[in-house]
Amino acid sequence: MSNFIEINAEELNKSPFDLIGHDWMLITAEKDGKANAMTASWGGLGVMWGKNVSYTVIRPQRYTKEFIESSDTFSLSFFDTGFKKQLSYLGSVSGREEDKIQNSGLTLMHLDSTPSFEEASLVIVCRKLYAQDFKPEFFIEKDNDEKWYPNKDYHKLYISEVVKIFKKI
Repeated sequence: MSNFIEINAEELNKSPFDLIGHDWMLITAEKDGKANAMTASWGGLGVMWGKNVSYTVIRPQRYTKEFIESSDTFSLSFFDTGFKKQLSYLGSVSGREEDKIQNSGLTLMHLDSTPSFEEASLVIVCRKLYAQDFKPEFFIEKDNDEKWYPNKDYHKLYISEVVKIFKKI
């Protein structure tokens, strides 16, 4: 943790649109002493119920979903652009088949007992507040259902409190 300092949410000076949609993030959680991570480019940051929150979505077939479900906290790790290869790898290989974290070349660490990565430039530690499955009847724009869910493998939405934000020094 000596390479990271805690910052306030108001000190976050990068656009969440760039962080999530362009730079991507790793969603990482732990279950029974083992960590798993997945790359994500969908989600958001905002305010809900008087708290700073993250909005993350995970499809049911993703192995990381089991880890998120069994843990109260998880991390969102963001990296400089030089890590796209590792993020692509972690987004395309399942942790069910191999130790993809070790094979990625990234170094697992813990911040406030929550798994994240030493190579990250920014880590957001989140605590789950709410979860709900997407359902086809709630799509207002029906094209999104057809376009993004042809296999009907709807994401589960997690709204989570941003507990702490750590920036690499």
